[in-house]
Amino acid sequence: MNAHITPSQTTEYFAKELSWLSFNERVLQEAKDKNNPIIERMRFLGIFSNNLDEFFRVRVAEVKRRILLNKLPDANFEEDEILLSEIQKKVRQLGKKFNHIHQQVLVDLNHHNIHVSRPDELSVFHLNWLKNYFHEHVLQHTSPILLNENKDYSDYINDTMTYLFVEMSDEKSYYAMLEVPTDRVDRFINLPPEKTRRHKTIVMLDDVITYFLNDVFSSFFSYKSIAGYAIKLTRDAEYNLDDELEAGLLDKMSKGLKQRIYAEPVRLVYDQAMPESMLKVMKKRLGVTHHDALIPGGRYRNFRDFITFPNVGRQYLENKPLPALQSSAFKKHASVFDAISEQDILLYYPYHTFNHVLEYVRQAAFDPKVTQIKVNIYRVASKSRLISSLINAAKNGKLVTVMVELKARFDEQNNIEWAKVLSSAGIKVIFGIPALKVHSKLCVVHRKEKGQIVKYAHIGTGNFHEKTAKIYTDFSLFTRHTGICEESDSVFRFIESSYKPFKFDHLMLSPINARETLLNLINNEIDHVNNNKPGKITVKVNNLADKELVDRLYLAGKIGVKIRIIVRGMCSLIPGMPQLSDNIKIISIVDRFLEHPRVMVFGNNGDEKVFISSADWMTRNLDHRVEVGVPILDVKLKRLIIDILELQFKDRTKARIIDSEQKNAYVRRGNRKKIRSQIAIYDYLKKWEHTYYNE
Repeated sequence: MNAHITPSQTTEYFAKELSWLSFNERVLQEAKDKNNPIIERMRFLGIFSNNLDEFFRVRVAEVKRRILLNKLPDANFEEDEILLSEIQKKVRQLGKKFNHIHQQVLVDLNHHNIHVSRPDELSVFHLNWLKNYFHEHVLQHTSPILLNENKDYSDYINDTMTYLFVEMSDEKSYYAMLEVPTDRVDRFINLPPEKTRRHKTIVMLDDVITYFLNDVFSSFFSYKSIAGYAIKLTRDAEYNLDDELEAGLLDKMSKGLKQRIYAEPVRLVYDQAMPESMLKVMKKRLGVTHHDALIPGGRYRNFRDFITFPNVGRQYLENKPLPALQSSAFKKHASVFDAISEQDILLYYPYHTFNHVLEYVRQAAFDPKVTQIKVNIYRVASKSRLISSLINAAKNGKLVTVMVELKARFDEQNNIEWAKVLSSAGIKVIFGIPALKVHSKLCVVHRKEKGQIVKYAHIGTGNFHEKTAKIYTDFSLFTRHTGICEESDSVFRFIESSYKPFKFDHLMLSPINARETLLNLINNEIDHVNNNKPGKITVKVNNLADKELVDRLYLAGKIGVKIRIIVRGMCSLIPGMPQLSDNIKIISIVDRFLEHPRVMVFGNNGDEKVFISSADWMTRNLDHRVEVGVPILDVKLKRLIIDILELQFKDRTKARIIDSEQKNAYVRRGNRKKIRSQIAIYDYLKKWEHTYYNE
């Protein structure tokens, strides 16, 4: 069947930018939820703020660019203006909720004898201690920028930092900006106990500098009053690379990053207590236009630092650790290659330890039988054990190829440095295809066994990053399946020689066959329904925003295919619309771990087809990136993935319903058991490791 669909007038899409804000509202719900430990609630406020920073740097910046380019023939200027207005309205609403929740979290912290206080609320003992602390540890890092009239100072601002906008008043007012040096001084200053150790007091670095502004300026300026208010500027994260052929890619990327530093502002958030007269001066000095979001907020800016808010109280004030599980399949073999030779192995982080991946590369680095290692890097930890093993492999005479994605947003500088380190170690470093980001998670090992080269492959949904593997949920498949491993090896050849023809029968590779494969799999379920057989599709992705796939799902749902989807972030598909998406149910789960894997299950008339992938269902991932999806062939591993998804659909604690109004209502428990899927999955995998590999 050729199930082609043209979007009809009844087909609707939710604006992906607004649906993303709805996701961040779910994060805010976690900060509000008193069932969460109080320290975790504060950290969720930090996550919300960090998410919003990236949203403005990427999504809002893109909308603003479209508006600024409104003279282009195909521009939708009015639509983009309306969208930007709706974004700003929603952001302000969320900002009010944020401030209210923050105040409530502070009150709840007080109940646990943890006090986040301002200097003017402190005792003489603590003020004396704080003054000494300021002069010994903070003052040396303060470097005011004095502001003259008729000059735009926005280029002076680092958009990862908070600044104080300072006014010194006498007969005439003078202005300055002062960076809050959180990159050199801890933002959360834990004061020593005064009378009892039960009471813990934390003071914010921002407040300390504001309180001691006189100590910064009085020796050089004469004024009757001085005041400072926190501000934060957010810039467009995009940048342009020049086309100079003689410039090396590393140099061009470095230049592009410098361009980002001076990119256009897209948001200016400020302390709403700032007087109107100061606000006018600040807008002028920072070149803020009506297209930029000028957002009044609470006392503190750059709330993302609160992700690491310290627990100075009892252990129960933060989440109880879930010890990472060891894979029985790996544990019972001394060599990772013996383990993978016995059966395909599937890991699910952070429930499983990421050490198994690191051990896979570490053993390959010195195994005498290993001849080659190929890996692609998108994001890695700052002190990466994987990188160390690759360097060791090169020292041991292995042929090591590392594909480094230099355009991994916000990790460009790190990856540039890693590329230099790897190259200097004698490793072959490749940078991929100019027009395509390489986002796949591959590591292929060549091993000589009985005179023949045998290939092993790791294919995952998440990055080779030791830190994020502890907080992101992701799948990893280890296999020596001949077809899959050969095609995984071919992905590296495709990256180096994209002009050559490559055929992929097992892997779902963007931009070669992923879109076509997904459409065909959906069409197969449509065919089953047309032949009076059941049609079922289950999808889990971070983002669902590709209109062709959305339309095909709409068509499948209308015909009678039962569709269930778990989406973490953006979702353009609107479920539950009469005669269009009645058969489509969507939930979203936000909990202690970030839901990150991409998984697809197609009913296939009872013989399920299961895939894991690095690709979201977005146009960029299907057409403009190198992404890899792999079928799960082992029957028991397929059942493992399906069971995990079922636990998530049974979640009655952290699952929200995605509907046409983006209400983020929790899935109702009813008479069902109260299941928190992330905890239930941990218990399930713990039991799995005791039973499956011992059968």
